Amino acid sequence: MTEALGGGPLRALSPVGAVVSMVGAGCPFIRIHRPFVGFRLCPHPPAAYPAPMAVLRVEQAKKAFGKTQALADVSLELREGELLGLLGPNGAGKTTLVRAISGRVRLDGGTLELFGRRLSGAERRDGLGVVPQEIALYPLLTARENLEAFGSFNGLKGTALREKVAWALDWTGLAERSREPVRRFSGGMKRRLNIACGVLHDPRVILLDEPTAGVDPQSRERIYEMLDRLRAGGVSLLLTTHQLDEAEARCERIVILDHGQVIAAGTFSELVRTTVGPERVVTLKLDRAPATAVAGLAATDEPATFRGQVGDVDAGLAALLGRVAAAGCAVEDLEVRRPSLQSVFLHLTGRELRE
Repeated sequence: MTEALGGGPLRALSPVGAVVSMVGAGCPFIRIHRPFVGFRLCPHPPAAYPAPMAVLRVEQAKKAFGKTQALADVSLELREGELLGLLGPNGAGKTTLVRAISGRVRLDGGTLELFGRRLSGAERRDGLGVVPQEIALYPLLTARENLEAFGSFNGLKGTALREKVAWALDWTGLAERSREPVRRFSGGMKRRLNIACGVLHDPRVILLDEPTAGVDPQSRERIYEMLDRLRAGGVSLLLTTHQLDEAEARCERIVILDHGQVIAAGTFSELVRTTVGPERVVTLKLDRAPATAVAGLAATDEPATFRGQVGDVDAGLAALLGRVAAAGCAVEDLEVRRPSLQSVFLHLTGRELRE
């Protein structure tokens, strides 16, 4: 008990410095001498929290299809309970990497480890779940029948299967539609059921390939609520997506692939700091173009519209607006935009279309 709040004996302060006493050696009760105003820890340095364990590790993965190098020394790790975003343009190597982890593609070189155990070839991946981008459901079967089928494929049967099917129908919000054929479902309902079929066997690591593709905002929000419930239970998620706003808001860390290589990895703030920088982009629509250039502003393609950057929004923006006023111009509209994952992504991968 004396170490429970970070590494030092627990004391309490009153206005006159009174201290709590422990009721018996090792006893989990504290007697507080009134009046009580707060806790203080004795000045011993707190013990460092251990870093989350890596449940999935990829080291120098290589894969070529003919003359095309799909993966070139790709390395990454997924930590326990983490949502890791895997981003990249079309053809960057994301799908090849996911297929290699799931055992559908054999690497030419490099290693894969799942829960500390090295994987080889197409051996069984115990504890791994895969949710493909394609809707992998039987359209003529009901939601319940699809779940029963996929549960059976993953070794569930009897009471365990029935309990997991009931859990999945509640988790997806499809209990009232459980006996309808899937072909009648909306895109969002199919997506949720598709995810449930991939996680019915309680995997601790789940690969999700574009799980929100083609669904409306309400369905997307429901899907992430489902994923949050999985993570609350310690499940680790590797997510591929082209929805950069989702990755920015949801993922703890992000890995960006291009041309089969990892070109950036880290938290969103780390990626911003090492690429586009933390400055805000300011766009001003003026009543007219200034007669002389305003320091810190550059013209855009729009009439009387100018753009600049400020590091300190408070002082920097005020100074910029002061220079505009000194130039005899009035501001008709103003936008301040912080760096986004999209700006980082385009900075790293370019704006050229990838087909």
